[in-house]
Amino acid sequence: MRLRVLAATALTTLVATTLSACGTGSEESDRFITVYNAQHEELLAELAPKFTEKTGIDVKLRNGKDFELGNQLVQEGEQTPADVFLTENSPAMSLVESKGLFAPLDQTSLDRIPEQYRPASGAWTGFVARSTVLIYDDDVVDEADLPESILDLAKPEWKGRTSFSPSGADFQAIVSAVLQLEGEKATEEWLEGIAENGTVYQGNNIVMNSVNDSQVETGIMYHYYWYRDQAEAGENSNDSRLHFFGKKDPGAFVSVSGAGVLKASQKQADAQRFVDYLTDVDGQQALADSYALEYPLNPEVELEPPVKPLSELDPPDVDLTELNGPKVIAMMQEVGLL
Repeated sequence: MRLRVLAATALTTLVATTLSACGTGSEESDRFITVYNAQHEELLAELAPKFTEKTGIDVKLRNGKDFELGNQLVQEGEQTPADVFLTENSPAMSLVESKGLFAPLDQTSLDRIPEQYRPASGAWTGFVARSTVLIYDDDVVDEADLPESILDLAKPEWKGRTSFSPSGADFQAIVSAVLQLEGEKATEEWLEGIAENGTVYQGNNIVMNSVNDSQVETGIMYHYYWYRDQAEAGENSNDSRLHFFGKKDPGAFVSVSGAGVLKASQKQADAQRFVDYLTDVDGQQALADSYALEYPLNPEVELEPPVKPLSELDPPDVDLTELNGPKVIAMMQEVGLL
C-alpha cells in the first residue's frame, strides 16, 4: 500500500513539473497559447512572462531548432497544436510559409517593422536580428589587413587563418545570403575554399574563444556573442575585436528572427496579440533590455552603446523569402561541412 502511495505521489509530482515547464509560470492559465520557439530559450523566458503580465495570456513554449520545428509544423499541418512559430533565423519561416501554413498578420504589427525585415506577403515578420561579423585576434592581425569581403576568406592567403561553426542555423543563414547574393557557382567555390582554409568548431562561443585564445586568427559569427561576453566580464572576448564588413558585402548580412501565426490555430486573436507584442514598443524595449543584445527591429527602439547601431551596419539587400535553407544544407554536405 505504501509503495502505491509513493508511486502516485511521484507521478503527480512528475505531471505537475512537466506542466509547469511548458508554461512561463508556476500555475496553469485557462487562457494560453502554444509557441513553437526556435529563438533563444533564455530570451523567450524573459519576454513571455512580461506578455502574460500585460495580457493575462499564458505562453507555453515548445523549444527546438529552426528546421526541426519548421519540419514538424509541415508534418503536423492542420493538426498542429502550435499557435505561433518563432525562429532564430528566417529560412525556416520561408519553409513554413511555402506550405501555406501561416495566417496573415495584422497590418498594425507589420507596419512597425521596416519592409526589408519582413516578407512582402505579410505572412510573418521579423522582430529581432543580428549582424554577421568577423572576430579577429588584434595581436596577430591589423584591422587594415583584414579581408574586404567575407568571400576573401576562401582565398589561399587565408588558409589556416579562420574558423566557423557550420552545423548551426546561424552559419547556414549566412551561407543562404551568400547564395542569394552571389549565385550557386560562386557559393560553391566559396564553400570549397573555406572548407579548405578554415577550422570547424561546434558553436559560435567556441569560435569566439578560439580567436580570443590565439588558436586561430579570425572567426565568422554573429555580433551578440562578443558583446554579451563584454557585458559580463570579457573573459572570453577581451583579447579580440569585431570587424563589421559593411558596404553591402555578404559578410554584412543581417539575419532576422521571424514570428508568425499558424493558420490552424484556434486562438487567432491571442496569437496575433503575442506577435503584436513582439513588434510594439513594449516588447521591443523588453528585447533591448534583455541579456540578448540582438537588434530590435522597430525603429522606435535601439540598443544602448557600445553595441554598434543597426543604422550603421550597411547590410546587403536580401529577399528574406528567397533564403534557401534546404539548398544550402545540400551544398554544405557536398563539401563535407555537414
